[in-house]
Amino acid sequence: MNYGLEGKTALVVGGATGIGFAAASLMGHEGMRIAVADINAESARLGAERLTADGIKAIGIRADVTKLDDVFAMVAQVEAELGPVDVLLNSAAVLDDKLFLESSPQDWDRMLKVCLYGPMNVLHAVLPGMVQRRHGRVICMASDSARVGQARLSYYAAAKAGVIALVKSVAQEVGPNGVTLNIVSPGATNTEMRQVREEGLKASMGEEKYARRVQTVVKMYPTRRIGEPDDIASAILYLASAQASWVTGQVLSVNGGFVMP
Repeated sequence: MNYGLEGKTALVVGGATGIGFAAASLMGHEGMRIAVADINAESARLGAERLTADGIKAIGIRADVTKLDDVFAMVAQVEAELGPVDVLLNSAAVLDDKLFLESSPQDWDRMLKVCLYGPMNVLHAVLPGMVQRRHGRVICMASDSARVGQARLSYYAAAKAGVIALVKSVAQEVGPNGVTLNIVSPGATNTEMRQVREEGLKASMGEEKYARRVQTVVKMYPTRRIGEPDDIASAILYLASAQASWVTGQVLSVNGGFVMP
């Protein structure tokens, strides 16, 4: 299938690892130029190098999405080195595993800054150019915890619910200018961030109890497995493509049937 992405530029925020990197790779193999942005400069550089070694034109950029000046500098660098941003993927995130009553305002503040204000900052920097050019695709990552709630993910779910409302609202504002915004909402996915979290759980629970937990989690998915980054990346590729020009303001759950809202 021709996705109509050849020669275009994608900015993947949080693209050094996980779902962001998988999506960057898929888009790159469709002929896109890729900017990998990450708060860790070394991670951004290594992510871009991995793509370049695979024949993809890519650059790595260090950027803190919680700082608006960083974000505008990031977009300026992308435009100078790769051209105007045609596709934006917001996939930067942090994740906690706490009961709400065990969390603190500092936890909430960190989560909201990265997972809600971060996408707001990036949209503010990227959308004016898309509106002016009358073309653009924006995909933001959310979570089905934002749609149905999930214990131990309360303020993460709250931040992602804010992203869903943000995307639906902005999609109405910029739709007449040829710009679409959509949400991809994954279930549990085997990313590096999740692996770190799972290792922590295993250490605290012990091998036997943790093994039972894994079996319980898998049984909650009709597909009997958790997701892989490529599962989610395929949905992102579609929403970035020319074929998705009449899709905007939507939430696409890619979750193995875990939630069927």
